[in-house]
Amino acid sequence: MKRWMAAILVVIAGTAGAWSSAPAPMTSLRQIHALSNGEGDKGYAVAFEATVTFYRSDEHMLFVQDGDVAICISATTDLELLAGDRVLIRGITAGSFNPIIISKDITVLQHGTLPKSVPATFKELVKGEFDCRLVTVRGVIRAADLEARQSWQHHAITEIQFSTNSGPVRAFVDTDDLKTLRGDLDSSVEITGVSAGMFDDKMQMTGTVLYVPSLAHIKALTHPKANPWSVPVTPLDKILASYDMSDRTPRIRVHGTITYYQPGHAIVLQDGLKSLWVQTLSNESLRIGDQADAIGFTDAHDRFMSLIDAEILDSHIASPITPRPSTWKQLAEWSSNSPDGHQNDLVSIEGRVITEVREATQDEFVVDSDGGLFTAIYRHPPSADDLPPMVKIALGSRIRLTGICTRTDTKSAIPGKEEPFDILLRSFDDIEVLAKPSLLNIRNLILVVGMLFGVIIAVGIRGWAIERKVRRQTTLLAALERRRSRILEEINGSRPLAEILEGITKLASFQLNDAPCWCDVTNGARLGNYPQNQHQMRIVSEEIPARSGPPLGTISVALSSLTPPNAEETDALLMSAKLATLAIETRRLYSDLLHRSEFDLLTDIHNRFSLEKRLSEQISDARATAAIFGLIYIDLDGFKQINDIHGHQIGDLYLQAVAQRMKSQLRPHDTFARLGGDEFAALVPIVRSRAEVEEIAQRLERCFDEPIPIENLVLRGAASIGLALYPEDGTNTDSLLNAADVAMYSVKKAKKQAVELAAADPASVA
Repeated sequence: MKRWMAAILVVIAGTAGAWSSAPAPMTSLRQIHALSNGEGDKGYAVAFEATVTFYRSDEHMLFVQDGDVAICISATTDLELLAGDRVLIRGITAGSFNPIIISKDITVLQHGTLPKSVPATFKELVKGEFDCRLVTVRGVIRAADLEARQSWQHHAITEIQFSTNSGPVRAFVDTDDLKTLRGDLDSSVEITGVSAGMFDDKMQMTGTVLYVPSLAHIKALTHPKANPWSVPVTPLDKILASYDMSDRTPRIRVHGTITYYQPGHAIVLQDGLKSLWVQTLSNESLRIGDQADAIGFTDAHDRFMSLIDAEILDSHIASPITPRPSTWKQLAEWSSNSPDGHQNDLVSIEGRVITEVREATQDEFVVDSDGGLFTAIYRHPPSADDLPPMVKIALGSRIRLTGICTRTDTKSAIPGKEEPFDILLRSFDDIEVLAKPSLLNIRNLILVVGMLFGVIIAVGIRGWAIERKVRRQTTLLAALERRRSRILEEINGSRPLAEILEGITKLASFQLNDAPCWCDVTNGARLGNYPQNQHQMRIVSEEIPARSGPPLGTISVALSSLTPPNAEETDALLMSAKLATLAIETRRLYSDLLHRSEFDLLTDIHNRFSLEKRLSEQISDARATAAIFGLIYIDLDGFKQINDIHGHQIGDLYLQAVAQRMKSQLRPHDTFARLGGDEFAALVPIVRSRAEVEEIAQRLERCFDEPIPIENLVLRGAASIGLALYPEDGTNTDSLLNAADVAMYSVKKAKKQAVELAAADPASVA
C-alpha cells in the first residue's frame, strides 16, 4: 500500500510559520500546480475551490481536481468528504514529486458531480502526466487481496494487481468485497480512479497506483471463457510450459562510476547523488572507480528501481566516488517524499563490531552504530575455489566501513520510519579498524571468572573422570547395539544399499575411536571415509564373504602406525563384514525378485503386469497433454503345431527368437511385452496418427517373412496383428486392450476363412 502521504505530516511543523508570513493566498489551482518542487517548499498560502475525487480520512489523504488540474492534499479535518463534493481549501504549499497542499481548513460548498475521467495508458501514468487526476485505465485483473492495514486504520482496502498492454498497475479499492473481485479474475476491466505514483527513498517513481472509491468504479468489459479455478491442474515441474510474455521495453543506456561489482551478478553505478543497481551476468574484469556505460532494460518493483539484463562497457577512465560519511539514523530513515535517500549510494559509517559470521556464500559483520544495528556483508567471488581467510576483527573494535547502502526490504517500507539496511563491502579493504576493544570488557571478565571457576572444580575432576569412564563403556556398548539393530532394520527396509554400507563403515569407525573406515565393493564403488594420507597409516582389511562364490568386497580401516594390532580391530571388522554380506545379498535377492515381477522369464521382455502399469501411466500423461498413442496386439499363427510337432523345447526357443525379432522392429521408447502363451503386445507412444501405428504393425508382420532357424530346423512363422488408438478406440486400460484384442481376432478370423475357402475351392485361390 502506498503510504507516502503519511510522511507529509512531518513537514507541518517546519512550515507552520509560513502561514502568517506568506503574501496574498493563491486562489487558482492551476497557478499552484505550476509551482516547481522547490517553490512548493516555500509554504505559500492558498485558498481555492476544487472538487473532491478521493478521500481517505485515516490517512489524511485527499485528492481534488478543478478542470484538468489536480493536486494532493494532506488534510486534517473531521468532515466526511465524498467524491463529488465542491470544497474551499485553505492551507499552505509543500514540496513533493509535484507540489502538495497541507490544510486544516476545509469547507464544503455543495455536492456536485465528479470531473470527467480521462483515458490513460501505462506509459502516461508512469511519466506522471496525469498525477492526481481522475483517469480511466483498461487492463486485465491478475490478483485481488485484502491489504494488511496498520492498527490506526479502520476500514478494509482491497489491492488489485492488473496488467495493461504496456505494464502492471496496482489499484486500491475501498471495499472488503473480495469475493466479487476474485470472481473477476482474468476479466478485462475498465477502472476509474485517481492516479498516483510509487516512489523509492530518492523520490524516483517505481510504479503507479490508482485510488478507487468503490466497486462501482470498476466496469467489467469481457469475462474469461472459463472460471480460473476450473483450468486443468499443471504438474509442479511443468509450469514453465505456460509462460508467455511479450516485452516491448526498449533498451536504454546509463552512465556513471562503478562503485560496486559482484561478477556474474550486479554492479552499482553512481553519478553525483544518483545511483543505480545494475543486474548483469558479466564476469569481465571491471575496476571499481572507473567511469562506465551500461545498456539494459528498466525494471521497477516493490519501490526498487534497477537495470536488468545489462551489458557493461568500462571506459578505463578513473573517476572515483568519495563515500558519503553517514550516521545510522541517516541511512535507516526512509522517505519517498525526499530526493536525498541513500539506496545504492557509496557511504561510510562507523560503529563497533558485535559479531562476525562466515557463511558459504558471504561473510557478515553485525555492527552497532550509535545504538542502531546493521549488517556489513562481503560476498565471496563466485569462481573462488579457495576462499581467502576471513578478516579477523576483535569483537568490540570500533571500525569504519565503506560500501553500498542497500535496503533489506523495500516492499514493506513505511515513509518516515526507520527501516533495516545492509552495507555491501567490495573487499576487506573497506574495513578500517579505528580502535581495538578495551581490555576491561565483559568478554575478558567472563574469561577470568571462568578460569577461577575451573580451578575450583579441578580438584573433583579426577574422581568424576574415573566414574565417567565406567559409565562411558556401558553407554558405548548400548550405543553400539542400537546402531547394529538400526542397520539390520534398514537391510530389511527400503533404504539404498550404498547408504547402508556407509552406515556399516561408520559403525566400525565408531568401535575403533572414529578411525577412517571404508568399503570396496567388488565391481562397484568405494564407500565410506577413505583417508588421503593412508601411506602414513596402518591399514587393516577384512573380506566380505559370500554365501557361495568369490568375496563380495573388502572392508578396511586406517589406524595410527604407532598403535600395535589388537583383537578389538579384528572383532569390529568381522562384525561389519558379516553385516555387509547380509546387506549385499539381501538387496541382490530383492533386485532379482523385482526383475522377475516385471519381466517374462522365458523371453526377457516385459510381462503383462509391467505392460498394464506402463499403459496406465501413458493414459494419465495423454489425458494431461491431449496426446495420442497406439497399442498393438500380436498373436502367433500356428504356434500350437510347432509345439505338437517339434516339442516344447523347440517351441520355447521359437518364442525367444520371434520375441527378439519383433522387439528389434520397435523404437527405443516403445514397450514390448509377452502377455502369455503366444500372445504379445506393443505400447507405442509419441505418434501423430493411426497411420504411424499401422506402419509399425506392418513392420512387426513383415519380420516373419524370413524363416526362423532353430537349432537344425528352419521354421516359418506368421502372426495376426490388431491395433487400437487412444482415445479413439478406448480411454482406459481394459477398453484399449479389448479393442486391440478384438482387432487382432478379426484379422485371425479373416485368415482362417481364407484358408477354409482355399481348401474347399482350390481354383479360387489360383
